[in-house]
Amino acid sequence: MIAFLGMGHLGANFVKAMLAKGQQVNVWNRTAAKAAVLEADGAKAFADVAEAVKGATHIHLTLKDDAAVDDVLGQASAGFAPGAIILDHTTTSTAGAKHRADYWRSKGFAYLHAPVFMGPQNALESTGMMLVSGDQQLIGEVTPRLAEMTGKVVNFGDDATKAAGLKLIGNLLLIAMTGGLSDALSLAGATGVTVEDMAKLFETFNPGNTLQARLKKMTSDTFDQPTWELNMARKDAGLMMNEVSGEPPMVVVPAVAAVMDKCIANGLGSKDWTIIAKDSL
Repeated sequence: MIAFLGMGHLGANFVKAMLAKGQQVNVWNRTAAKAAVLEADGAKAFADVAEAVKGATHIHLTLKDDAAVDDVLGQASAGFAPGAIILDHTTTSTAGAKHRADYWRSKGFAYLHAPVFMGPQNALESTGMMLVSGDQQLIGEVTPRLAEMTGKVVNFGDDATKAAGLKLIGNLLLIAMTGGLSDALSLAGATGVTVEDMAKLFETFNPGNTLQARLKKMTSDTFDQPTWELNMARKDAGLMMNEVSGEPPMVVVPAVAAVMDKCIANGLGSKDWTIIAKDSL
């Protein structure tokens, strides 16, 4: 039997998919009504989290943050069955993931941090990507179960913090991309470009396809072989900011331009523009 704690959009759809596969699932949520509504799909809802986990061999969590995970697990632990496995899909800190793996092991329970790159619809359809790292014996045992939830489970090795770190990196890029699109929309508005024009451009020009090559360039120390000189990139950033003189303001480009200015002041203007990342390497 499975217990699932945290019935937000992601958790609720994970549960619906499990129920559709014929699994027995106990559910709990701080707002009890969000758990109770899933009884119509076949789940068994509990107001007491310790009661929800009683008899469960696997306990899944999709909660807000480290504090919520620690609090809920602390309350639930009174009901843990011997040998229960905790599978935490919450986006958390790396330190929190390691602490929980060590702490619950010391209490006789297995804990695995398994964050996901999935939206609610992915959870319902069991499609997407799940990251794991840590105890390889445990990962080998639970991977078939996790693969049923997401279709793709990627194992990053023994370090219990690695999955948490990579989940944050992935989310960082999503945030940066959204910030970049916000700037692009500001620039489009200032230059008379429509959203339809942008969509047409992105049918053939996909900046995301350059991600692997850009990472390689930024980490290979080949800044003396520029494909786009820093001086020229900064010139273009200036053109963008000059076009967008009113509202809404740009979010990302001004911050990047400030880093470019610092590098140029240090005599790096003729280098490849990706040298702006050198201080991070």
